[in-house]
Amino acid sequence: MLILIITVYKLLYFSDLNGVYLMSFIGSLVVILIATTLAGHLAARAGIPAVLGQLLIGIIIGPGVLNLIRSTELIEQFAEIGVILLMFMAGIESDIQQLKKYFKPALLVAVSGVLLPVIAMGSASLWFGYHFQEALFIGVVFSATSVSISVVVLREFKALNGKEGATVLGAAVADDILGVLLLSLMITLIGSSGVTGHGNSNNILAQLVFQGLFFAGVFLLVRWIAPAIMYLSNKLLIPTSNTISAMIICLSMAYLAELVGLSGAIGAFFAGIAVGQTPTKKIVDTNIEPISNTLFVPVFFVSIGLSVSFNNFLTSLPFITIMTILAILTKWLGGELGSILAGFDRNSGRVVGTGMIARGEMALITAQIGFNAHLLDKSLYVDIIFTIVIATLLAPLLLRWSLKRLHKAI
Repeated sequence: MLILIITVYKLLYFSDLNGVYLMSFIGSLVVILIATTLAGHLAARAGIPAVLGQLLIGIIIGPGVLNLIRSTELIEQFAEIGVILLMFMAGIESDIQQLKKYFKPALLVAVSGVLLPVIAMGSASLWFGYHFQEALFIGVVFSATSVSISVVVLREFKALNGKEGATVLGAAVADDILGVLLLSLMITLIGSSGVTGHGNSNNILAQLVFQGLFFAGVFLLVRWIAPAIMYLSNKLLIPTSNTISAMIICLSMAYLAELVGLSGAIGAFFAGIAVGQTPTKKIVDTNIEPISNTLFVPVFFVSIGLSVSFNNFLTSLPFITIMTILAILTKWLGGELGSILAGFDRNSGRVVGTGMIARGEMALITAQIGFNAHLLDKSLYVDIIFTIVIATLLAPLLLRWSLKRLHKAI
């Protein structure tokens, strides 16, 4: 695979007037798409999430290993669109009805699974000497859960529609919403003043007011505006009118979120929830997923890999090791504790707990947003990426083990 990628890379080089060899943006896209397609396939064959394969190949072809591709402004712009579309699809696929059905256990699992990482991993970060704001944001990053990775394992054991699988799905919906709200608050309170600076209290107050209006607008969007827009889109004599209308809602909300000091990805997430409550949900999801997954999302995951460096890896190894252990234990214990409080037995609680461990794309997106908002410096951001990858690779193995224990106990 690497020989093919390097060969294509050499073919796509061109020379400028000074004789310096450069790679065009389109050439970079060709290499990225070939690399992520092959890496995703090999990862799936190995039984690990395809997104991790895409992330790992980004590290390999980036400055950290082969140095075939470096991050450029155009790659970063494409990656930003990829984040927006990923969050939009996450919103569309958030099953609010599932959350309602298993509201009590899901909410208990979500709350405990958010609080434990924030407290434990935030405290550990303080112990390593990071500022309070950085430590708090690290906790917020690891409060996220990527349920798509757990769904594959739950489906394999035919446990997706059982109480454990339904609770994991419901908790993931609540988990995402809580995580987005925490992220919004962090960007507002810290992003205005920097990691160690002090912002103007009047500016922060004004920003909070505008963000309050934004979230009021989100309620109106979900309740009335999005259904009205999607209804009108059915009247347009254009085959893709539903998808175009959904994209207008997505990008508009992303733009408005940026205007009030939030991340565009947060606006896109709530836009996805709004569109997901309309009858056009399946049509929009079916049409937008290929747009994002064939171009923008692969660039996003590769862009994360391009930022990874092994220069200080050995120095950071104690931090990465301890944070990986905490990343696993906090979600596991948080999910298991919430399940037991909801009336589950120990074996069922263990399944729910291990089902919440995987971080995947949600944690990667949160870390990327924090890095772009200057809440994390480059070296800390790279350490967090390593921790996310390792914890997510171990998550399916632990979930399989807990499901086998559950089946033996039945």
